[in-house]
Amino acid sequence: MKITFVGSSHGVPEPNRHCSCIMIEIGENVYFVDMGTSAIDALRTRGISIDAVKGVFITHMHGDHTNGLIQFVDLITWYFKTPDPVICLPLPEAGKVIRSWLDITLNGEQKDIRYQETQPGVVFDDGILKVTAIPTQHCYKSFSYLMEAEGKRVLFTGDLKRPAVDFPAVVHEGRLDLIVCESAHFPATEYIPVFEGCDIGKVCVTHYSDRFLADVLTLRKELTDKGLPAVMATDGFELIV
Repeated sequence: MKITFVGSSHGVPEPNRHCSCIMIEIGENVYFVDMGTSAIDALRTRGISIDAVKGVFITHMHGDHTNGLIQFVDLITWYFKTPDPVICLPLPEAGKVIRSWLDITLNGEQKDIRYQETQPGVVFDDGILKVTAIPTQHCYKSFSYLMEAEGKRVLFTGDLKRPAVDFPAVVHEGRLDLIVCESAHFPATEYIPVFEGCDIGKVCVTHYSDRFLADVLTLRKELTDKGLPAVMATDGFELIV
């Protein structure tokens, strides 16, 4: 499982960091967690076929996690016509909004897009990747995603209210090979007590802001000193799990 941070910024783009967008490659298949920036650009730059995209999993509907989604659907409607990914949306009515927008811009017949409402539990399983949605309290209908493939388990927290309040309980339910978590809304050091005693292979902090940058650096040092590798994502950063 190869994970690439297409966008690692917080609520707004930084000079060298785009908004949240994470690409997961498993064999020949590609999946995304959030599309806050252009996923199509990332695929084209890397020479990856758009047909390879099998699933898109949106953690919540804020623009810094979804602004690239309209472009993605636009281009797989009129140009890259053969991709047929499942797009999991916490609020399925967003699919109708995208269709209305494209009715204006394309002025023609649209193909059906496989939108699926994100609900707690298993939301996707294509025999290669299994995805379980876990509700969080960041906003009205927000989710973390647990992804299981190739014998590995990776948790993408998305945005949280606070680690002590809504960090997914799955962290206490067996090994997690990687946790990808945010630090835009609270100091990253608040994760430390949550991770105590858990079986975790690595922690990666993304979606962090300058406001809490010092806390991210502290978290990285404290976890690493305790034997738990911790890293900070930047745009283009890659992890192999």
